[in-house]
Amino acid sequence: MKKLIYLFSIVLILVTASACTRDKAGILFNKQPITEKNIYDYSTNFPVGSRIYYVILMPKKVESRYIYIQVVKKDNDYGRLGYKLIQTRNIRLKDEEVHYFTDYLVLNESGYYFMKVYSKDKPQKVLAAAEFYVRN
Repeated sequence: MKKLIYLFSIVLILVTASACTRDKAGILFNKQPITEKNIYDYSTNFPVGSRIYYVILMPKKVESRYIYIQVVKKDNDYGRLGYKLIQTRNIRLKDEEVHYFTDYLVLNESGYYFMKVYSKDKPQKVLAAAEFYVRN
């Protein structure tokens, strides 16, 4: 009987203490248009005035099919001090884009930038975030 109670308590501790992770949304940047062949050739450093291609990967379907994208620049190259809102976009996802969205942007100022993606379902929660640099 003691072995059964001991075994049950071990199983209970393992179930409650194990950390389950779920898939999270992510953003990948690339210097070339993103395809299945080059999706893993991502980069975070880009020249000024060039196209910055990105793909937003969402493992869970966005029910409202609307996402908000923000691009924010930090005031210096080291990622400290103030912020400057560069671009915001409201996007309606098409039927084939419920798990991803791809596009590009062009930035003409060098600096440290980050992109945040929100869902209309929960606009206070960041769905995905990533940072990148634009340099001369």
